[in-house]
Amino acid sequence: MINKSDITPSENELPSEYADRLGIFYTQKVTAEHKKEFGQYFTPIPIARLMASYSDLRKDSIRILDPGCGTAILSCVLCEHLLNTKVKTISLVAYETDPEIISLSEKALNYLKKWLEEKGISLQYNIYVDDFILENAEFLISDESPSLFEKPGDELIKYDIIISNPPYFKLSKEDEKTKAARGLVNGQPNIYSIFIGLAARLLRKKGELIFISPRSFTSGNYFKAFRENFFNTVQIDKIHLFVSRKDTFNRDGVLQETVIIKAVKENNDPDRKVLVSSSAGISDILAPSTKFFNSSELIDIDSREKILHLPTTIKEEIILNLVANWEDVLSNFNIKISTGPVVSFRAWEYIQRDYENGLVFLAPLFWLHNVNKMILEWPKQLKDKGQFIRIEAGSKSLLIPNKNYIFLRRFSTKDDKSRLIAAPYFCNYAKSELIGVENKLNYIYRKDGHLDRDEVVGLCALLNSDLFNNYFQIFNGNVNVSATELRGMRFPSLEDVKIIGKKIILSNDYSMTNVDRIVSELFEYEILIK
Repeated sequence: MINKSDITPSENELPSEYADRLGIFYTQKVTAEHKKEFGQYFTPIPIARLMASYSDLRKDSIRILDPGCGTAILSCVLCEHLLNTKVKTISLVAYETDPEIISLSEKALNYLKKWLEEKGISLQYNIYVDDFILENAEFLISDESPSLFEKPGDELIKYDIIISNPPYFKLSKEDEKTKAARGLVNGQPNIYSIFIGLAARLLRKKGELIFISPRSFTSGNYFKAFRENFFNTVQIDKIHLFVSRKDTFNRDGVLQETVIIKAVKENNDPDRKVLVSSSAGISDILAPSTKFFNSSELIDIDSREKILHLPTTIKEEIILNLVANWEDVLSNFNIKISTGPVVSFRAWEYIQRDYENGLVFLAPLFWLHNVNKMILEWPKQLKDKGQFIRIEAGSKSLLIPNKNYIFLRRFSTKDDKSRLIAAPYFCNYAKSELIGVENKLNYIYRKDGHLDRDEVVGLCALLNSDLFNNYFQIFNGNVNVSATELRGMRFPSLEDVKIIGKKIILSNDYSMTNVDRIVSELFEYEILIK
């Protein structure tokens, strides 16, 4: 147990600097496994100060919540920021479930209290060694509009500012926190989304929510219910994107694309100006690129998916404006996208490495590794990835009809320059009536019909293009490419898709240089960038 330490505040030391030193001390005393269990990634001071600077509240008396306080660096830096306002009284509520760190949290807040008193500001604080989610589960009772369930007196126990670096780890479906938040999340949720969604419901009117978290909530099916609740509860005011996956929490070895978001408890205004800024990481945090957007340019609040788009460059802004004029999604073309049905570890008995002519009935089996941009490499000698699958009574449910498709990788690697990697497949590629598609691939097809050759090549070219790679990364911050996201992406008209396909086919040049040239010339977006 970390009950005692010789760490005392230095003369004229800021509370945030003291809290940071306590955090470093704690990190050196506990194991990496312990930190992982509690999902702990401590906030570096430069990031904490940027978060605190987002608060614009001006009140004499302010009630603050820090729902996963750690050594309380965010509480400290926020109170330091509030010195520049007219605040006279601060009431702080902090939650922390890790008993190992509580003594250090108390040290930091005791010093903060004394430091503020010297500035003429009164601080009252309480640290609860309780589970923030379960202790406030009554505010998660419904997936309806939260305002419908507010009781008399709720405003008194809610907060003016909630600041948080929530824990990050997945919860099982059977976890009591998952069950408590069933109206807010679906599937196997990450705990950070429950923290943020619950915090939004605990805000007072006009209150501010400031958090740093992974970017993964901005799109995807796992966070769809969260986005529905969150964006109907608060309005985004400021966003900062850290482009580097390494620099933000480098002390903790985190590889994650992260964002800081400030939201306000107000009714949605599509014309509200939202500040979007970005930096590679901490080193350039004081000189970020910045741009204002209307709220409606970043998120369509009336859409089903409510995907949050985060353009950070002029090029991405131009692409976002271009795509906004497109009106179609794949379903408008009677085109569907599905995930490959062959889960390899469940189908080992049917998967085969070598071809046996005349002895068994075999279908080609396509894996992620067979798919490159505009090129399908099959068969390919890969260890433990047989290129054939037996056609038997037990395997037929795993196979799909042999017709024209587009195969799209579901995952990219850190070495891939593009998130979208797709290859065309034509039915004359194999003589078999059925083919196998492994689960790490998506496949695009026309369910009740056939994709024409120019449609296959045109769609494949678009997905592989620099245009679509930039478009995709505006709203997707992870390596996954889900079928749900593809279904929600906007596409140009089918006529334009076919034009692209025909030009590539006639040129007989499937290189990405040619693909990007044809796509760029058709939509003229590169001209606008230059």
